[in-house]
Amino acid sequence: MLGGVTECIQIVEVAPRDGLQADPADLSTAQKVELIERLIAAGHSRIEAASFVNPAAVPKMADGDAVMAAAPRNSGVSYSALALNERGVQRAVAAGVDEVCGVVVATETFSQANQRATIAESIQRWRTISDTARAAGTKTVVTVSAVCGCPYEGRVDPGRVLDIVSELADTQPDELALADTIGAGVPTQVGALFAGAAQRAPGVALRGHFHNTRNTALANVAAAIDVGVRIFDSSLGGVGGCPFAPRATGNVATEDVVYLLHEMGYDTGLDLDALIDASTWLETQLGHGVPSLVAKAGGFPQPR
Repeated sequence: MLGGVTECIQIVEVAPRDGLQADPADLSTAQKVELIERLIAAGHSRIEAASFVNPAAVPKMADGDAVMAAAPRNSGVSYSALALNERGVQRAVAAGVDEVCGVVVATETFSQANQRATIAESIQRWRTISDTARAAGTKTVVTVSAVCGCPYEGRVDPGRVLDIVSELADTQPDELALADTIGAGVPTQVGALFAGAAQRAPGVALRGHFHNTRNTALANVAAAIDVGVRIFDSSLGGVGGCPFAPRATGNVATEDVVYLLHEMGYDTGLDLDALIDASTWLETQLGHGVPSLVAKAGGFPQPR
């Protein structure tokens, strides 16, 4: 609480893109759009809705244009989409996205596996993406991924991560995210990385993206809050994972994060009960359970 006023923390819902891209289920465009509609009904104002990458690499995201064409446009929601090259950002802009998201991986081996490019090449691609998006009046968000650990190289040098942050800060993105892509990070590590990023990217809004592979994601959210981060990605039900990161499991569950934040006294603008209902619906569409614990346990127990 600040001066008696509840402080806000913004949640960017990533289930329609980052959540579904690696799930074994193959949802139709109509199902994806209904998911977006249910997320909006729960109060979401920022949704990562699609991906404009090579469909051969991520076939589950091949209908990005159709999803964007059918997504509700009268709700005040800001839609974002992933783009990894100039062709991708051109498609995203043409589809009417509000925010274009790019990724630079913090290790060379993972960068080659994920983007078939070196770190330096990925940074240059981001410069092109950023320039194209900005010329179209579209917001830009860039993520440094695998900041806490790499599935191929193991531990990641924090200095390397922060050097990448410095280069990306020169492009003046609207937001810069640090992503624990394989869920290896712990709170002390996360706090130090975000504190360093704040120094390397002054004036740039920072954003946290945590996977719960080793059950540390909620603790990492709290650690990032302690050093001033106020924007976080999360995925309904905790679905997701990176198709290029072996054994990486889903993003931290939206309903779990919202429960944590509300009980800590923060406002997210989200309806926890509606999120739980949406998560239950998503299970039926996917044909399997979701990792979220709050979806199973419910919100804070009420007196009987």
